[in-house]
Amino acid sequence: MTDDRARLASLIRDNAVFFGDFTLTSGKKATYYIDLRKVSLDHRVAPLIGDVMVDLIDDIPDVFAVGGLTMGADPIASAVLHRGVLKGRDYDAFVVRKEPKDHGRGKQVEGPDLEGKRVIVLEDTSTTGGSPLAAAAALEKVGAIVVAVAVVVDRDTGAREKIEAAGYQYRAALGLGDLGLEP
Repeated sequence: MTDDRARLASLIRDNAVFFGDFTLTSGKKATYYIDLRKVSLDHRVAPLIGDVMVDLIDDIPDVFAVGGLTMGADPIASAVLHRGVLKGRDYDAFVVRKEPKDHGRGKQVEGPDLEGKRVIVLEDTSTTGGSPLAAAAALEKVGAIVVAVAVVVDRDTGAREKIEAAGYQYRAALGLGDLGLEP
């Protein structure tokens, strides 16, 4: 594990893992909750998340933009956009709404025009893969080419298998073992 990934794992473990009885977005029950917004919106940790995620996707060619389903992916995409610039990458970012807007231009995907462009779907924490797959479906409707899904923390509960079965490359910066947790 790189120094950046080890530091990130430590910061997540110390600041974003909560124990108790929780219901996840997927409806599954869990005895701990990883609230990555506690660190992805922290000025000290967000740049580190950006660095780790840029390194994670750096070898994927011709990526135009990164983003995912609002709200979990939003700070991750922002961190990748900004830290990417420092590493000589020119990733733009996008936001995918859960539903198209019912006013204005009625858009579900906000940001640059993605038609024909290679994009990576980002996610903060992935359990079942439902959120990244919903984002991928919305992106494909606007003509984007989804080349991968990249998550900060994979809960090791089937997201990888589901996303790969849908035909997307899957990458995770950290797994539960990196945080001292079990699935």
